[in-house]
Amino acid sequence: MKNIIEFMKRNYKVLLVVGILSAGLWSFIPTQKTSGDDKDKMLIELLSFVLEKGHFSPIELNDTFSKKAYASYIESLDPTKRYFIQSDINEFQKYENSIDDMIRSKDLSFFDLTYKRLMQRMKESKVIYTSILSKPLNLKDDETISVDYEKLPYAASTNDLNQRWRKQLEFAVLSDITDKEEIQDALKNDDKTVTEATEKKEVVKSEPKTFEELEEKARKTTESNLNNNFGFIAELTREDWFSIYLNAIVTQYDPHTYYFSPEDKEKFDVSMSGKFEGIGARLQKKNEGIEVSELISGGPAWRGKLLEQGDVIIKVAQGNEEPIDIAGMRLDDVIKKIKGPKGTLVKLTVKKVDGTVKVVPIVRDEVETEETFAKSTVVNKEGKLFGVIYLPKFYQSFENKSQRDAFKDVAQEIERLKELNVQGIVMDLRDNGGGSLETVVKMTGLFIDKGPVVQVKPANGKAQVLADSVPNAQWDGPLVVMINNYSASASEIFAAAIQDYKRGIVIGSKQSYGKGTVQNVFELNEFVRGNQYGDLGALKTTTQKFYRVNGGSTQLEGVKSDVVMPDRFSFMETGEKDEKSALPWDKIEPAVYSPLNVSFDNVIANSKNRIASNESFKLISENAKWINDRKEDNTISLNYASYKKELAEIEEQTKKFKVIEKFKNNLTFTSLPYELELMAKDELLKEKRDRWHAELVKDVYMTETLNVLTDLTGKDVNTTLVKTKKAKKTKEKKLASK
Repeated sequence: MKNIIEFMKRNYKVLLVVGILSAGLWSFIPTQKTSGDDKDKMLIELLSFVLEKGHFSPIELNDTFSKKAYASYIESLDPTKRYFIQSDINEFQKYENSIDDMIRSKDLSFFDLTYKRLMQRMKESKVIYTSILSKPLNLKDDETISVDYEKLPYAASTNDLNQRWRKQLEFAVLSDITDKEEIQDALKNDDKTVTEATEKKEVVKSEPKTFEELEEKARKTTESNLNNNFGFIAELTREDWFSIYLNAIVTQYDPHTYYFSPEDKEKFDVSMSGKFEGIGARLQKKNEGIEVSELISGGPAWRGKLLEQGDVIIKVAQGNEEPIDIAGMRLDDVIKKIKGPKGTLVKLTVKKVDGTVKVVPIVRDEVETEETFAKSTVVNKEGKLFGVIYLPKFYQSFENKSQRDAFKDVAQEIERLKELNVQGIVMDLRDNGGGSLETVVKMTGLFIDKGPVVQVKPANGKAQVLADSVPNAQWDGPLVVMINNYSASASEIFAAAIQDYKRGIVIGSKQSYGKGTVQNVFELNEFVRGNQYGDLGALKTTTQKFYRVNGGSTQLEGVKSDVVMPDRFSFMETGEKDEKSALPWDKIEPAVYSPLNVSFDNVIANSKNRIASNESFKLISENAKWINDRKEDNTISLNYASYKKELAEIEEQTKKFKVIEKFKNNLTFTSLPYELELMAKDELLKEKRDRWHAELVKDVYMTETLNVLTDLTGKDVNTTLVKTKKAKKTKEKKLASK
């Protein structure tokens, strides 16, 4: 994503915006050393000005805007509704329609009120939970707790808040007791699978503890977690909380507009493409916790196969230490806890998509960039040799053009596959979050003759057509592009172009992520002459939109697959559609392009029939429905016996879906000759490729994709493609002669 930002910074229209902003900001000239309040007021004025002049779709600051910003801010301060009571909210609500006015007048009274009240309530909360956890909890009453915090009302009084804390603490203790019982039972029964997953070497066998002993230990663990959590919160400065307030305002423009405080900006600038030590996962903040948004290929989490995209991290433990509850903790602080030196162990307690809670042990390691590069493999299916190119992102170095980039690497892989006489190619873009716009335009050119690839449009300007100008495709044979819910940005540009040109078939999730916007980062310090405020941070804001060559935006709707394969998210709104402030879908005039005159209807129909009759896909679809049905089940029993029963029922229901993991095809995937030579000397590379090939053997999605590719190489479709290419070349010769 950063590469796209860097490329678009070179666009003259964006530079023009920067020039306009700079000219307008000459009046922002401080004359003397300023106070903290003055800096905050300056930031409000500066951000609102930059957004008004530079955002793709500026919002009118009115009561509607105020209500949304207000709701977002209060939710950010107290997402689990365990601090504020209704009287606080009643007091805050008088500002609900006034945030727009306060922005204009640089009024900080609402922020000051909420900040002071939150600090007060947090101190009171620590007293509450310390008192409750000082004595045994009653886990025999038939009570329940709702964890749907969004729909949960605020506590009506201090007494109600005490009861809410009691229930949340009972839930935490119940969860910890059952975790400890699982380990205890595993050790008692010598269950190797479970004991290995909990790092047996760190668990000492002892006499089974009684329920009372487990309950006491769970209370101590819970109190320790909360003390640690409140300790982290206590380290936050007023500036940190003010950043939360500012982001509640700026994210109303769209979910990708964000204010970076000086510290956050420094972290944003750290390239994730270099080597670093950790678990190899990207995380994002969600209401219920920290969600895994991406696993870095080849990293320890990816190798372990236990952590998945969509998992919500709720606790973090260092080695054999007690896990710390991270509810309400800042993303930065969670990342600090998860990162660590190579060879050390971290245990993540995660809530899976199906609602189950599991402990995932990961040994930290060096995350290498090699596995973020393109790689390919070949497979023989029914006597036909096919190539599979996996591309995790559209990488490119703007600082050093001689370094590796995705375009060059994919071009090289295509040449290597052609030397092996493959009859078709799969471009696997699953989980590819995007990257360089320049790279995706050139890469699309490897598969089309020449012509427009994508349109980029500023708010009030004319769309700029970015085209491939190189005649002839490097690969003009059968092509299938794989996408899923997490294929975003540049991935969507590539898939859309292949689809619009009818150059190949797009297969995968119902649709891709749906991010069709371009962001630029504005260093706020650059806009203030004689800055006496210190570092002001930066604003990342949306300045342009992507459009397909057919005129439709990839925003929100993404790219819809020609062949839809069911997955766990089939019945849920994921991606950009899940964002409240996402920009809408729209369309512009199509570019002038020439799609192939070919029909894939029969191939698509055959694939749909196979998917409908495939037992694995039936089970995946059933699992997706089950997950969707359970998402509204947010009431949990606080009775120990009932809670255990609920867990057992969920575990029993998920057993049938574990069959999905046992799927295997009868295909053999093989590295290319050049890589086989390298693997003979490089054991680590061999291990990585063996692991990748083992996953492809168990990948039902790849299996059906190769079925589609087999159909594409059939006589009827292949002849049509050849005729179409010949007709296009004849037409070009005639046009040239004129």
